[in-house]
Amino acid sequence: MTALPRGESPGPSATDDEVVTDEPATAPTPAEEAVTGAGDDGSDEAAADGPGKADEASTDAVADADGSAEGDAATAAAPSEAEAELAAQRELLERIEKRKAEKEGPIAAGTKLSGPAADLLAAVRAVEGGEKPGAAFFDSPAPSPARRSVPAPAPVRERTPEPVHASRGASPEAVAAVAAVLTEGGAPPALAGPAAATLGAQADEALREDPWQLLSLPGVGPEQADGFARALLGAECGPDDERRTAALVGWLLERAALQGHTALDAEQVRAALAGRAVTDPDAAVQHAIAEGVVLVFQDGPEGEESGEESGEAGDEGDEGSEPTAGAEPVQVFLGLDRYALAEESLADGLARLVNACEKDADWSDAAAAAPSPSAAELIRAAAAHGLVAHTGGEAARAEPAALIAAADGLGLRALGATHSVDGRERLAGAAGSRGRPLPAVTLAGLLSGTEGPGRDAEGALALDLLVVLDAPQLDVETGAMLVESLADGTRLVLSGDPGVLASAGAGRVFADVLAARACPQVVSRTPDPGPIGELVSGIGIGELNQVEAPGKEVVIVPVRDAGEAVHRTVQLVADSVPRAIGVPSSDTQVITVGHGGSAGTRALNEALKQRLNPGPGRFGGFDPGDRVAHVPAPGRTVPGVVVSADAEGLHLDCAGSPVVVPQERVAASVRHAWALSAHQAAGMRWPAVVVVLPGDAAQGLSRPWVYTAFSRGERHLSVVHGVDQALPRAVAQSPAQDRTTRLRTLLEASDG
Repeated sequence: MTALPRGESPGPSATDDEVVTDEPATAPTPAEEAVTGAGDDGSDEAAADGPGKADEASTDAVADADGSAEGDAATAAAPSEAEAELAAQRELLERIEKRKAEKEGPIAAGTKLSGPAADLLAAVRAVEGGEKPGAAFFDSPAPSPARRSVPAPAPVRERTPEPVHASRGASPEAVAAVAAVLTEGGAPPALAGPAAATLGAQADEALREDPWQLLSLPGVGPEQADGFARALLGAECGPDDERRTAALVGWLLERAALQGHTALDAEQVRAALAGRAVTDPDAAVQHAIAEGVVLVFQDGPEGEESGEESGEAGDEGDEGSEPTAGAEPVQVFLGLDRYALAEESLADGLARLVNACEKDADWSDAAAAAPSPSAAELIRAAAAHGLVAHTGGEAARAEPAALIAAADGLGLRALGATHSVDGRERLAGAAGSRGRPLPAVTLAGLLSGTEGPGRDAEGALALDLLVVLDAPQLDVETGAMLVESLADGTRLVLSGDPGVLASAGAGRVFADVLAARACPQVVSRTPDPGPIGELVSGIGIGELNQVEAPGKEVVIVPVRDAGEAVHRTVQLVADSVPRAIGVPSSDTQVITVGHGGSAGTRALNEALKQRLNPGPGRFGGFDPGDRVAHVPAPGRTVPGVVVSADAEGLHLDCAGSPVVVPQERVAASVRHAWALSAHQAAGMRWPAVVVVLPGDAAQGLSRPWVYTAFSRGERHLSVVHGVDQALPRAVAQSPAQDRTTRLRTLLEASDG
């Protein structure tokens, strides 16, 4: 084994079964693929990993999240962490919606628009038809951020467990009625439960009136919905049925959200509709807007996302129309209300924090005592601003830790929040101002109320300073709930490594905050040490450098095919790394590009289980001692070990915390985890990491993927290399903005 050289070519790449990758491949040429990403099949592990995954179990993970309250209520006397998190999310979203409703007033779906909304629709039509320039309608001052006055001495409520509510699942009669309609339309009766839960007690009537509402169910694609509609409607069914086109528009945007987009260019949506046999895509989009299925936005001709071909210069139904002379191209976006609401609330909340902060705080003594110049700079920035962005690698995490310790030493209520339990433990291990561990929580636990301080009478977190580490993993909905939970005067620091993969949920909050320059940015000057740090730093700027690794910190293992990749991986984990590096198998993590294929996580976990913990899999394929990943909610991965199993469920030990997964949720929320994807591994680190790159994984590689995977190892990194020149090419290629969002534009508008 040798140190990883630049551009090494170990031999011919493998051509085994196609692997479904973590990262979407380069942009597909069909218009619909550009909108929806990786096809129509769902993925369970996809939901855990992040947008853009297209394995078969995404549906299960979504169903797991939807049904978590029902399963736990039936089997537990106290709420699970997932239930508490979902309840907190519902409460905070209701509060956000109430504030937005008070400010703007609701628009009911299914009704024609009037007043300002109708004017907006008319404006869009005029702009797209070339009758008037976009500036005539859309240039208007941004609304002033909402303010919430929170008394400083407000009492803090003690945190109490969320009460367990009885399941609100549909009645057996309703499910039976829906099953009858599904059977009549040739759809699987198994969809009756999800349909009744999604569409309500009258789901059977709703499906008869609008069969394409079937598209709102996880795992159902347009082909299935069309077949169902044909069976129910007969001759009345047509490709331009307004019910069909409206459902397709919503489906396209939901699929785009799984890829991380919070909005889409209207032209992309039209092109995708045309690919679905809609003869008048423009009319279909206008109908969806009028019916409230989607919202329409225009974020300015000088926006970062506009380009030569992005303008809505003319109406497809009126080819003779031309834009007004001298008018700049206008890009119109479509979005679902949930993401529009979240982005607008997040932008308003960040502006509120910026403006409400005490600007003349004196933390000079704390800055002078900081352990590094970068830490001192961060302390000074946080003292003078309500919002600060901090960027850096793994070693730079010492700087936000120093900030928390300094604020704690000043008597402020300071807290650090991380993406993972592993990140929380690493942060808490840093010495605080009084020699005690730093106050640290997971972000999910903080928002659900299972970790961290209580809330005051206004529902705000009892904090003076919150530092969010692993900020690239913050999606827009979580970000909105977080900011909504912070009172006026609270300081917020977003800290993370911009080179890693983006969040599992929709949006790119950290990247948008950085791009909008919405706040002071502190760039760490603390490099990551050792050969791994040197290698990863080079990858971050597009260079796959050869590094000196005298202690075998970085090695490469060339392989010819996927079968050899699996064999060598098992050999490394079970024998080579423990013997040569001194890291036991239990502290070694395997990371690969995808879940499917001959060397994906499934194949690797099967081989590793046979070697490290063989057993019959007595409980749903699991045995005591199995290394697993628990997914309490889509996008969250919690490593653990199987302890036992009984009638109550599968008992896990997750970083010292006992977790019981009910039997009915095991298949959807627990996976073997000797091998993970890079998305699952984000926010966590291990003493040794083995990155597996079989030949069929080449299309899934990108600079952020390689950067994330290679930076997970603390002491040792082995690369099982079978992708030939695809690795240096992926590193050298500049990462493109693969998500369409509106947050940057909203932040720039509020700053202006």
